[in-house]
Amino acid sequence: MTPSSPTYLSGGTASIYVSDMDRAVRFYHETLGLTLAVRIANEWAELDAGNGFIVGLHQATAQGVSPGTAGAINIELRVAAPHTLEEAVAALQARGVPFSAPIASYEHVRLAYLQDPDGNQIILAQTI
Repeated sequence: MTPSSPTYLSGGTASIYVSDMDRAVRFYHETLGLTLAVRIANEWAELDAGNGFIVGLHQATAQGVSPGTAGAINIELRVAAPHTLEEAVAALQARGVPFSAPIASYEHVRLAYLQDPDGNQIILAQTI
């Protein structure tokens, strides 16, 4: 990327799949002292670690992922405004990045999935 190239990504979340949401929230919030920003039942929690770093917790049993195994932690990068998810995907595809599935849309977010050269999952996200 050259200095004049647009920046498509800004900020993000490290998502961790956990076996017990209450225990994980207590650990990250009460033990580590991170600020609990969002809690959606046993489905999702966001903890603010400061300086723009968010730790996201997913209940593993609902996602079919086992904590402590490959895929149990992933990186989610947010698409920087004013760009769209489609623009970011197209720009990265032009740089040779393959995406593993079509863009997925959910109630409040749209996601695109890719992998780094070692097979680690990276998710591009755009809030809607």
